[in-house]
Amino acid sequence: MTTPSSPARPVLLGQNQYGKAENRVVRITRDGTTHHIKDLNVSVALSGDMDDVHYSGSNANVLPTDTTKNTVFAFAKEHGIESAEQFGIHLARHFVTSQEPIHRARIRIEEYSWERIEGTGADGEEIKHSFVRQGQETRLTQITFDGESWEVVSGLKDLTVLNSTNSEFWGYVKDKYTTLQETHDRILATEVSARWRFNWTDGEQPAPDWDESYEQTKRHMLRAFAETYSLSLQQTLYEMGARIIENRAEIDEVRFSLPNKHHFLVDLEPFGLKNDTADGAVYFAADRPYGLIEATVLRDGAEARIPADLTNL
Repeated sequence: MTTPSSPARPVLLGQNQYGKAENRVVRITRDGTTHHIKDLNVSVALSGDMDDVHYSGSNANVLPTDTTKNTVFAFAKEHGIESAEQFGIHLARHFVTSQEPIHRARIRIEEYSWERIEGTGADGEEIKHSFVRQGQETRLTQITFDGESWEVVSGLKDLTVLNSTNSEFWGYVKDKYTTLQETHDRILATEVSARWRFNWTDGEQPAPDWDESYEQTKRHMLRAFAETYSLSLQQTLYEMGARIIENRAEIDEVRFSLPNKHHFLVDLEPFGLKNDTADGAVYFAADRPYGLIEATVLRDGAEARIPADLTNL
């Protein structure tokens, strides 16, 4: 005799999860006439004793995804949003500890930054309630909790950086299909997608200052990009990761995905113009195809746990 949990079929249920994705929540905090804004995109994924809902359709262990959505908005009001990481920790702890069938919660958050617009109102007072969306990058975090230990992986995407010199590319392998010319002075540009894993796993231990950690990690990343005389994008990537590991004790692993945003000198000779001169040059910025450089940088003794494919992280 079979049960809904054990169907008489040569098929087994594998890893599964469910939840509500991309809950857009904006929290305005009013401190008198001074307002503050937090703008998040929160995705919740839950897993645990969910075999029966797949085998028989029984929803006895299923917390509705609509409830997870409501929880996100309620927690934004009840607990506020100190940081994306702390908000994700509150949510993950709640889902795992309040629902017995749920054994693991994964919270993914994108945070969109805003800065104040300076101005003066009709009453002559400084305006403190107007904002403009910052377009530099999107901040990311993923919180995973299984009831005992935590994993926090934060990062960013869409951070475009460029060095107009101090980059070379030569000495590479050549075969009959190679047409690229060696260069000892080129533009190096990329759009940084980065994730870093914290070594904080015990909820009983003090957590990092998430906002300070993010700002300093980004600072070290950018400084390394600017200060590295680059012979390859791979070398620059390694220096960016190494600078983070060496200066941020709370981080054990960094993974980068760096597309090489190629800039090619335009041939202006048909117009009687010499392009690359002491006073500057004109380039064509090609968006595709592009070289894609990816790698993980680890603290000595640490284990690589950030997925090689960052697409869904």
